[in-house]
Amino acid sequence: MTPVAAARYEDKPWLAQLTEAQRAPVTPPETVLHAFRAAAREVPDRTALTYFDGRLGYAETDALSDAVAAHLAERGLRKGDRLALMLQNTPHHVLALLGAWKAGATVVPVNPMYKEREVAHVLEDAEVAALVCSDRAWEERLRATAAGSTVHTVLTACELDLQTRDDARVLGFERCAPADDAQDLLAVARTGAPAPTGREPAGDDIALISYTSGTSGAPKGAMNTHANLAHNAERQRVGHAIPEGSCVFALAPLFHITGMVVQLCGCIVNRGTLALAYRFEPGVVLDAFLEHRPAYTVGPSTAFMALAAHPGVTREHFASFHHISSGGAPLPPALVEKFRAAFGPYIGNGYGLTECSAPCASVPPGRQAPVDPESGTLAVGVPGPDTVVRILDEAGEPVPFGQQGEIAVRGPQVVPGYWRRPAETAAGMPDGELRTGDIGFMDEDGWLYVVDRKKDMINASGFKVWPREVEDVLYAHPAVREAAVVGVPHEYRGETVKAYVSLRDGADAAPEELSAYCKERLAVYKYPREVEILRELPKTTSGKILRRELRSRQPGGSRHTSEDREEPSDPGR
Repeated sequence: MTPVAAARYEDKPWLAQLTEAQRAPVTPPETVLHAFRAAAREVPDRTALTYFDGRLGYAETDALSDAVAAHLAERGLRKGDRLALMLQNTPHHVLALLGAWKAGATVVPVNPMYKEREVAHVLEDAEVAALVCSDRAWEERLRATAAGSTVHTVLTACELDLQTRDDARVLGFERCAPADDAQDLLAVARTGAPAPTGREPAGDDIALISYTSGTSGAPKGAMNTHANLAHNAERQRVGHAIPEGSCVFALAPLFHITGMVVQLCGCIVNRGTLALAYRFEPGVVLDAFLEHRPAYTVGPSTAFMALAAHPGVTREHFASFHHISSGGAPLPPALVEKFRAAFGPYIGNGYGLTECSAPCASVPPGRQAPVDPESGTLAVGVPGPDTVVRILDEAGEPVPFGQQGEIAVRGPQVVPGYWRRPAETAAGMPDGELRTGDIGFMDEDGWLYVVDRKKDMINASGFKVWPREVEDVLYAHPAVREAAVVGVPHEYRGETVKAYVSLRDGADAAPEELSAYCKERLAVYKYPREVEILRELPKTTSGKILRRELRSRQPGGSRHTSEDREEPSDPGR
């Protein structure tokens, strides 16, 4: 595309792509909790949550989460304290979230695939006071981790509760015996205790501390306020124009910002039903589509690839959808067209970050994203009417339309900063504008394209992996002298993690051994599927390893590629 001079991003050329209703100002609820309580009063018998064959209405969900809040307050959780929530897509996740907010706490979502060292960093950095996790995770790996932290209250959940099907495709585990050092979440919720008073959150209170990797490699917490979440949830409701009370299927995990905001919060402000199915498994998801007839879902491209490849999939599985969105991983234009031809719905691309509370650009329903003729890149969408997206050069100045630069975002969904990291907040959000680190361009019609990343972050099936974290584990292996981790293209995952290592003199280690070593110490999506051993890693004259040279390197030396499918086919697994 030929650059268009004198770009004026503040003029919002993308408004022409929106309908009058989508352009109109919105008045979000003060918080999503306010919206939930209003729904519980006004549509008390409407189903709020489904979980296989289980159903919870709005009034029942309200009462159960009230009792969770009462227990947390009784156990000494104060307004503003942090509660770590480490569960898959189950009703327990929602009960704990609402209960924490009713107690005035800030929720810290944690990926259930995290290993002990990863959880320990979050607990320590956020100074977590309470932890909610599955009973299996508590028994198998979290008890010792929590013992060395600030956690003083633990609630565990049996994910076999609140349904009776026990679908072995995703629920193939045994019920745990009650723990003597933790309380059962559902038992607490069923006590009927009233929620504490005087703890109502305000819009500028921190709703979530969502951990995302930073330039040092150590994950840092983005402070998503209640107002951030409420704004994006309301914009989802208005922008998607899904009938009130519709079913939303939770394809993305609720512990991710996309699942939390676009699915859960958006569903609540629309007074809809959120359908949950533990974690992603194509057959289970397709069965749920037929049973619950959802109007909306969002997930990464890898999930739609897996659904389209299932031997039992038909057009009828997608007949109920008003709109489908994709985000978190690159969306190939060919997939969009093949999916529409085979099943009917057009998958609308989207773009967002944890720091902007999920989406800051998306394809409006009824529109089709253009494809850049030069690069073949599918546009990720257009910003909303309250948002300004600019493309900046190295000096922080706007570049012409059509010219590449760093994507910067300003709007009511952008977080106020990182938890207790003022220097990184100032560097990453100067004057409140988020510098994403992603490289892209905008055409003169306002369509945004993401073409590369300025940072070294790896995006594997929608999961973000920081190379330094994997390298730190490799360096702990006695045979490793040097290590460098990069993302390399992968047909299914978009990117996969690859490690280049050199060994100490006299040491011996097979690539398979190094891959397995990392797998034991990292979440399943982080360990290197490919390992290549070199005599020396390329370096600058100052001794810095050249990752960019490794990315373009042709395979050579001693090499191992793991194609096991234990990893998730999407972020929900």
